[in-house]
Amino acid sequence: MRYVFVLALLSTALLLGLNSCYYDKESQLYPFSGSCDTLSVTYSISVRTIIQNGGCLGCHAAPASSGGNIVLDNYNDVRTIAQSGRLYGAINHSPGFQPMPQSGGKLTNCDISKVKKWIDSGFPNN
Repeated sequence: MRYVFVLALLSTALLLGLNSCYYDKESQLYPFSGSCDTLSVTYSISVRTIIQNGGCLGCHAAPASSGGNIVLDNYNDVRTIAQSGRLYGAINHSPGFQPMPQSGGKLTNCDISKVKKWIDSGFPNN
């Protein structure tokens, strides 16, 4: 009798456990895992916004004495640093580069992907 009761209890728990995942939807479980749009990356809307919102200009605005003499507040200077490989190396925390931003955590993977897309597109001033 006790064996039948335990078996019934375990069966019920198993059925309830399996049924509880039936209605799980990725969008409900991970509401902030939206996609990253790298199809429409531009300097003016994407890269400049990432630089402004990522905390870069706290150290890398003219005059750049506090930021290792690297200015990132205009297209020409950003392009120069990007062409040298230092921009992507720094924001991606690649070995051999000073990880940026120094005062905070790494940029999001989406922001890094957008900068990489802009670099791979030839640094357009758009």
